[in-house]
Amino acid sequence: MPRLDDVTRGRILFGGDYNPEQWPEKTWAEDVRLMRDARVNSVTVGVFSWARLEPEPGAREFGWLDRLMDLLHEGGVGVVLATPTSSPPPWLGRLHPETLPRDADGRTEWWGGRQHFSHSSATYRHHAAAITEDLAARYAGHPALTLWHINNEYCTTDHGDEAAAAFRRWLRTRYGSLDALNTAWGTAFWSQGYDTWDGILPPRRAHYLHNPAQMLDFRRFTSDMLLECYTAERDIVARHTPHIPVTTNFMPLWIGQDGWRWAGQEDVVSVDLYPDPGDPLGAQHGALVQDLTRSQANGPWMLMEQAAGAVSWRRVNRPKPRGLDRLWSLQAVARGADAVCYFQWRQSRQGAEKFHSAMLGHAGEEGRSHQEIRRLGAELALIGGEVAGRHSRAEVAVLHDWNAWWAGVQDGRPSAEVDPAAVLGAWHRALWEANVATDFAHPEHDLTGYALVVVPQLYLLTDAAVDNLLAYVDGGGTLVAGFLTGIADEDDRVRPGGMDARLRTLFGIRVLHEWWPLDAGETVACDGFLGTLWSEEIEAADDVGETIPYRGGELDGLPAVLRRGRAWYVSTLPEPDALRGLLGVVADDAGVRPVLAGLPAGVEAVRRGELLFLLHHGRDPVTVEVPGTHRDLLTGDTVSGRLTLGRYGAAVLKP
Repeated sequence: MPRLDDVTRGRILFGGDYNPEQWPEKTWAEDVRLMRDARVNSVTVGVFSWARLEPEPGAREFGWLDRLMDLLHEGGVGVVLATPTSSPPPWLGRLHPETLPRDADGRTEWWGGRQHFSHSSATYRHHAAAITEDLAARYAGHPALTLWHINNEYCTTDHGDEAAAAFRRWLRTRYGSLDALNTAWGTAFWSQGYDTWDGILPPRRAHYLHNPAQMLDFRRFTSDMLLECYTAERDIVARHTPHIPVTTNFMPLWIGQDGWRWAGQEDVVSVDLYPDPGDPLGAQHGALVQDLTRSQANGPWMLMEQAAGAVSWRRVNRPKPRGLDRLWSLQAVARGADAVCYFQWRQSRQGAEKFHSAMLGHAGEEGRSHQEIRRLGAELALIGGEVAGRHSRAEVAVLHDWNAWWAGVQDGRPSAEVDPAAVLGAWHRALWEANVATDFAHPEHDLTGYALVVVPQLYLLTDAAVDNLLAYVDGGGTLVAGFLTGIADEDDRVRPGGMDARLRTLFGIRVLHEWWPLDAGETVACDGFLGTLWSEEIEAADDVGETIPYRGGELDGLPAVLRRGRAWYVSTLPEPDALRGLLGVVADDAGVRPVLAGLPAGVEAVRRGELLFLLHHGRDPVTVEVPGTHRDLLTGDTVSGRLTLGRYGAAVLKP
């Protein structure tokens, strides 16, 4: 199977989306000159070019792309060639309205934006395959081609009639019989039993709450239909170029795709990442997505898109302050990225994203952001040979599963204030601020190599996942889990006792009497800290090892935190400092140490192979104690004992 290493060849890929069809052809030569000056060695071409390549049904206009591919190759810039299928030309929807998706209210999503395609439409799939086939046949042997990029940010849903028929086929395959479906969906509730497959629809507008098992399966179905679209195009290009790796770009921590399942179908895992420069926790969000993507890839991955400055889709779109783009790019490299790329190379003058920043912004080559791009390109060229292809495994695994996420955000829950993604972020933040390195894993993955497994919240757990956690602890591993874990089985059926009985025994819970959710901003007192968001009325088993009790109120004296052997359970969300302290104790007990102890606030330390990355997320200078003698690959300086980092400073230290 081809890999990212086949493309990087000891380099870090540096570049971004290049959309030259927006510009006069005379601009292209200037673009290539500026790319070379900025050390750009890779660009993605053709993401939104379907209307240019096929201006009318069956026509092919490849001449401009021929000239562009030749020009980029002559300039030493490799091409990640995209299939243009994320944005069909207007004629496709006009002539074939069945290709347009419909929402839950039956409204059609028309052309004029992007992603206006039904994943289940046979007509859409036919036309997508045809343009992909011709693109692959034409450029399979082109020397500029380094990697295939399928579609872009798969994210569409469809509740229309063709999707309904596909949903029924998917359900037949999953359940085999209506009896099995009715059992899995619990259709005895509210008289929802189905006597024919034709009676089953996507979850369209309903008078009141939808069947949660139907909603869960529809999310699974949607992810699988989009994956079918991806694999169909992947297989076409792979047939023409079996030696060229294939990817598609995930959105960061996106709810619409089962990321573990998708990653298994990619040669290269890539992601788009846009932390808010105005968010004090933007770097932590970046670190979470980077850790997740590296774990999905099981090694180096691609940062396919980021912003050189401001984006254009927030209510307030702030630019990145001087130095922040460099810092966040190096953070991605530290956490496994072998490609640092942007949307886009040249900032658009027209269209919906003309205020979205680019590597070459409206200010031109003298603009601050472009000058920072040039500096970054030079630095990535310096360190690429020492970094590319290296992979380090953490001692801690954070468990995440899209099925649990989907089930955990259903309507009709005890609290709409509980957002599984936010809980995941809070727990990852605690570990990040403690400078504890983390991988991510699926709850059914092999966990035996980890000293500590962290489960922020997995509302839904299969029997296989529960067995895996029990075996992990029996094998000597340390497990810490948060509230609302192991509540439901794979059909979103609440387990007897309100939590899987095996997990209750594992954590030392005799009875889980009640869930006591908290209002937004409400806290619950615990011994030594305040809990937020949630609390539980728990009766501990006689053999529980230790507890931290609630103090005052309805739950006074009952356990907020339980420990039984090497298994911990946290029935609330401690405030950030308290959660960091608690997980620090758990990690220390498991033999896990910070990457580098005694760091100043705001300084992140990450190891990749033998290299130590130091990243300062503040503006004021700080001094970092660094044992031993190292060479800073960014400056060439020798570092002995200590190092001063300035505003958004970074160092890449080699022993």
